Amino acid sequence: MAYTPGGGAPAPGVVPVGSQYCVCKVELSVSGQNLLDRDVTSKSDPFCVLFTENNGRWSEYDRTETAVNNLNPAFSKKFVLDYHFEEVQKLKFALFDQDKSSTQLEEHDFLGQFSCSLGTIVSSKKITQPLLLMNDKPAGKGLITIAAQELSDNRVITLSLVGRKLDKKDLFGKSDPFLEFYKPGGDGKWMLVHRTEVIKYTLDPVWKPFTVPLVSLCDGDVEKPIQVMCYDYDNDGGHDFIGEFQTSVSQMCEARDGIPREFECINPKKQKKKKNYKNSGIIILRSCKINRDYSFLDYILGGCQLMFTVGIDFTASNGNPLDPSSLHYINPMGTNEYLSAIWAVGQIIQDYDSDKMFPALGFGAQLPPDWKVSHEFAINFNPTNPFCSGVDGIAQAYSACLPHIRFYGPTNFSPIVNHVARFAAQATQQQTAMQYFILLIITDGVISDMEETRHAVVQASKLPMSIIIVGVGNADFAAMEFLDGDNRTLRSHTGEEAARDIVQFVPFREFRNLC
Repeated sequence: MAYTPGGGAPAPGVVPVGSQYCVCKVELSVSGQNLLDRDVTSKSDPFCVLFTENNGRWSEYDRTETAVNNLNPAFSKKFVLDYHFEEVQKLKFALFDQDKSSTQLEEHDFLGQFSCSLGTIVSSKKITQPLLLMNDKPAGKGLITIAAQELSDNRVITLSLVGRKLDKKDLFGKSDPFLEFYKPGGDGKWMLVHRTEVIKYTLDPVWKPFTVPLVSLCDGDVEKPIQVMCYDYDNDGGHDFIGEFQTSVSQMCEARDGIPREFECINPKKQKKKKNYKNSGIIILRSCKINRDYSFLDYILGGCQLMFTVGIDFTASNGNPLDPSSLHYINPMGTNEYLSAIWAVGQIIQDYDSDKMFPALGFGAQLPPDWKVSHEFAINFNPTNPFCSGVDGIAQAYSACLPHIRFYGPTNFSPIVNHVARFAAQATQQQTAMQYFILLIITDGVISDMEETRHAVVQASKLPMSIIIVGVGNADFAAMEFLDGDNRTLRSHTGEEAARDIVQFVPFREFRNLC
């Protein structure tokens, strides 16, 4: 049976999470204990989904990573919410056993849920409660623990770490090391703050630099002890302990570019048993930087403008726009999935652009009079002035161009990505960085020029630019998920890594009923 977070009338005074008069931001850390075991040959692979209530309807807010083969997970992914002390902000935490790569919750086994208000968690600082099934019966002996941390300090800390000569833990190989960072909790136990990625088959790992809020790492107290644990990753979840050390932010700040700080990784059991034991390797902190983390509002109030461009897929796979089965068919209500996506994204962004003039481009169509294929054409047929007045103007230009073009192919993204990147590059030459570019690409299918697109995205990742890809229809969008670097770093065909994740892919079918 498909999981539904629930419904019913909201409690008196309940208002949406994140409405006006935000007092502060709150970070929630989640862990589970004694979860139900839904897997036959191994343990459950749990992840947690947070739902918020708005006008009696529950909607997904965010979800954690998956803890492989673990009935007592401590999730490193945190939930960050706006906290309003004068409001009742209802939350629901639901845990699932991941069975497939699908984002659809009905594809996964339900492990239990817990509901409360954000105020309940904040006032208690930390709560542990039993998980319940859909019929409100206990989910076995399963418990959920939620800890709240106020993010009043906007400082962030960036750490760059490597390992050297770590202990070999794998019988026929080396080790697959990763690090976990802990801070003291209010109950005297260590609380997980961050977990690095796993580096495969090496005793000398180089982890990617990572950034966390300073208040998350040490509650803003640079002298507070921090426990760092090093493990060898195992697929079955039984990670082998390599070693540990304690430090503090003040100690870590001694590391600067060119002046690293070294920590011996100690295994206490080995230290007791072996007289000549020295260490289980060295963890080297290459650099430690503390900066201010400016919010979206800080940039907007500072005068930054969002420059919005739309790229629309006019390839033949969409179908004849006169055919009701076509994704470009405009129904009697005057809309289709392309228009719905334009409205959903454009209406939000247009408020942050003073002139509200947006370029709208098409790709994959043959254009009059010579009917050559173009992958970068103005849908208002004015190449020197492709701008449309507001989201209304984009919708009007889109509807007007449909009868005058021939849907063709292939589905090439790179020309439009490079088009916007050229303007973003020009903006970086200004004395003050006052423009940020957002490209919305709406498409129905598989990318034809994947290598060129990967290269274009990697180059664009160095610029003030982000890309939103909305997939319409029911095609296989695996390639789009690949561009969205949420789970891995995107690389070009030359091996160059993206400087940051600038692509967000959204399958429209998952949100169709909300539009």
